[in-house]
Amino acid sequence: MDFLVASPKDMERRRLVPGSFDAVIVSGDAYVDHPSFGAALIGRWLEAHGYQVAILARPDPDDPEVFRMFGKPRLAFLVTAGALDSMVSSYTANKKPRSHDEYAPEGDRSLCLRADGTIGKSKLGRVNARPDRAAIVYSNLCRQAYKGVPIILGGIEASLRRLAHYDYWSDTVRRSVLLDAKADLLLYGMAERQILEVMEKLAQASKADSSTGHASGAVGTEVDLRGIRGTVWAVHASKFEQALAAAPQPGTEVLPAFEEIQPDSDEGRRAFARSFKIQYRNTDPWSAKRLIEPCGDRFVIQEPPEFPLSREELDKVYELPYQRAWHPMYDPFGGVPALTEVKFSLNSSRGCFGACSFCALAFHEGRVVTSRSIDSIVREAQSFAKMPDFKGYIHDVGGPTANFRAPACDKMAQKGACIDRRCLAPTPCANLEVDHSEYRELLKRLRSLPGIKKVFIRSGIRFDYLMLDRDRGFFRDLVEHHISGQLKVAPEHVSDRVLDLMGKPPIETFDRFAEEYSRLNQKFGKQQYLVPYFISGHPGATLEDALELALYLKRFGFIPDQVQDFYPTPGTLSTAMWRTRMNPLDGTSVYIPRGTKERALQRALLQFSKPENHEMVREALRMLGRTDLIGRGHECLVQP
Repeated sequence: MDFLVASPKDMERRRLVPGSFDAVIVSGDAYVDHPSFGAALIGRWLEAHGYQVAILARPDPDDPEVFRMFGKPRLAFLVTAGALDSMVSSYTANKKPRSHDEYAPEGDRSLCLRADGTIGKSKLGRVNARPDRAAIVYSNLCRQAYKGVPIILGGIEASLRRLAHYDYWSDTVRRSVLLDAKADLLLYGMAERQILEVMEKLAQASKADSSTGHASGAVGTEVDLRGIRGTVWAVHASKFEQALAAAPQPGTEVLPAFEEIQPDSDEGRRAFARSFKIQYRNTDPWSAKRLIEPCGDRFVIQEPPEFPLSREELDKVYELPYQRAWHPMYDPFGGVPALTEVKFSLNSSRGCFGACSFCALAFHEGRVVTSRSIDSIVREAQSFAKMPDFKGYIHDVGGPTANFRAPACDKMAQKGACIDRRCLAPTPCANLEVDHSEYRELLKRLRSLPGIKKVFIRSGIRFDYLMLDRDRGFFRDLVEHHISGQLKVAPEHVSDRVLDLMGKPPIETFDRFAEEYSRLNQKFGKQQYLVPYFISGHPGATLEDALELALYLKRFGFIPDQVQDFYPTPGTLSTAMWRTRMNPLDGTSVYIPRGTKERALQRALLQFSKPENHEMVREALRMLGRTDLIGRGHECLVQP
C-alpha cells in the first residue's frame, strides 16, 4: 500500500487527475498516515469502503487555488481543524501565541501546503499557517473553490463547538460552529459510522442526479442527511416543523436559545448553566435525547450520540494499512514532530468513565469504554519488527485512560452510563467493577514477543481505580516492567473542595498510591520517579488553596518543572463553571480566579523554588498573612 493522495505527485503516480475523488479531507495538520491522526484514520476507513479519497493537509489559508488542487470532489469536502482545537493549538492558557506546532512540518507554525504542491510559508507570509477557528476558514475556502459541494465538518474543534459554547479567547459565547462555517452537516464524536452513512446517502444522490442529468441539490433537499446519530444539522425556522416530522426521534429536549445564554449577565449565565446541564446529561447513546437549540431564525438540531464501535469494528479500524509515517513531502523538513511519541504506540481502548471535569472526553468519545482485542494489538506490535527504525521499544499501550479496558460495570455495558452519577469520584460507585486481568494479559503477551525489549505505559493511569483493585498483580507488573524512568500521574490538586469540583479523588488516595509505589520500587530494586501533575487556577481554587498545594509539594519533596494553568476549552464542565461562576450540575456558587494577576500568583506558589517566582511568592504570602513562610527556616517557602 501507498500513502493516501496528498500532493500532485501522488496523483501522477496513481494516474489520477483532479476531479477523481469522492471526498477531499481538509485538515489543519500535516498528513501523517497513522491511526492516532484523525484525518488518516477517516481517510483509510473510507478507502476501505471503496471511496477514492485525497487529503488536503495544512493548506495555505491565503491562497484559494490550493483548495482546487484535487479538483471538485464528487461527494463532499470533509473539513477538520486537526487533532486539536485550532485556538488551543495556537495559543497558551494565557492567550499568548505558541512558538511551536507539533502537527506542522518541522514543528514550524508558518509552513503549509501551497498551490504548486510544495511546502513553504503561506502566500502572505503569515507567522501561523493554521488559521484561528480553522474549521470556519477552511469551510469558506472550500465553498469559494467549488460552490454546491456539500461541506461536512468533523474533528475535535467541530465536535466540541457543535452547539453554542463559551469561547475563552474572545471571552464570549459563540453560536454553533455549524452556523458560522455555513456547513451542511457536522459529525461529532469519533464518527466512523456517521461518515459511512453520510457518504452512502451522498453517493446515492449523486447516482440519481447522474441518471437524470441534474446537478446535486443542497443538503436537506435532494440529499436528506437529517436524523443520523452523532450529527448536528440546522434548519430555518420556517421549515422547522416540517424537518422534524421528516426525521422523528422518540425523545426531544429544547435548550435555552442562543440569545438567552449569550449575555454576560446573571440571567445569561444561569441560562448557559441550564443549557450545559442538559447537554451533559445527554452524552450517552443509550439515554440521550435529540437536542434543539434556537438561534436567531435558525434551529440547530443535535441528534443523539452514535453508539461506540464494537471490539470487532475497532480491530478493523486500527488494522487498516497505515504507513505509520509522515508523508514523504515532509522529509526535507525533518518530518512532523507529533509522530515521534506515537509511532510505536498501541491504541488499546476508547472512552473514559473517569469523568474529570476539565476533560471533554464525555462529550467527544463518551464514558463507555470499548477496547480492541488482544490478538489485534499483538498483530500490530508484530508489524513493528518489520520497520527499520524500530529499536524494540513500544512507547505506550493505552487510551484516554490506560488501565480502562471495559465499561465500569455491567449496567454501563448493557444500558450506558448513569446520567447523574460518576463512577469514581468523589467516592467510587458501589457497582464499579475493578479488573486489570485482561490488561495484564495483553501486556504479558506483548512483553513475550520476539524483538520486543520493553513495553512502556505513558498514557494516563487512573491511580484511584488501580488502588481499588484488591489484586495487586497489575501494580507489581507496572513497576517491574512498564515504566520508563518515571511514572506520570495526575492528582491535580490537594484541596478536597477543588478536587471535588474537578471530579478527582481526595488527596489521601494519591498518598496511599505514592507510598505503595515507593515500596514496590524498593522491592524490585528500581529507581523510578513519580511525577505528579497539578492544575493551577481551576474553578474553585483560591490563593489559599494554592498555598495549601505549595506546602504539600514542599513536604512531598517535589517541585514541578511545569504547571498547567487551567485552560477553559469548549465542551468541559470546568469551562462551564468558568463562564457561569457556578457548578451547572447543582447550581452552587463557584469562585473563579479569572484575573491574570491572581492566576500568576497561584502558579508561582506551585513553583515557589524558581528564582524568577520569588518576588511573586513573597507578594502572595503577604496577601495571605503568611509572612512566617518567608525566611530561611526549613518550613519556609522563600527567603527574605
